[in-house]
Amino acid sequence: MSESTRPSHAVYVGSFDPLTLGHLDIIERGARMFEKLTVGIGINPDKDPLFEPQLRIELSRAAVQHLDNVEVTTFEGLAVEFVRKCGSRILLRGVRSLTDIDAEFTMSLANRVLDAEIESVFLMSSEHYNHVSSSLIKQIARMAEGNVSERLKDFVPEVIIAPLLSRLNKT
Repeated sequence: MSESTRPSHAVYVGSFDPLTLGHLDIIERGARMFEKLTVGIGINPDKDPLFEPQLRIELSRAAVQHLDNVEVTTFEGLAVEFVRKCGSRILLRGVRSLTDIDAEFTMSLANRVLDAEIESVFLMSSEHYNHVSSSLIKQIARMAEGNVSERLKDFVPEVIIAPLLSRLNKT
């Protein structure tokens, strides 16, 4: 897709607690597809995140600093409302498995009812990251023995490793 024919702006939302290499893969691919990509870190008051929102922003920004057309921010509320506030009509989503597809299909239908002008665009996870999830990362970081930093390099951007281990008192 030539730069002149790329759609202008997409929004990729999630909790990113922490941002994984799977997330980063979707972000990098989305950044190639769209002139601008906004990464929206959702703040859900019903969840107990590992990292507070400001640290998730800082870590995510550090992980995407090589991408000139990507911005990272937080939001509260519905994803479709955030997409609209960003001035976009494209909600980018990554899917890893049939379970993800089922959940994303249901969410996409609900989002169409909430705002029919927002289109969901799905990117399949690269096979190398198909198994990677934030909950898996936390489990590995908590339970792995030996050189945990080295083990985490296949799952999260390097900038995430030290803060993750520090938060879990593994350093």
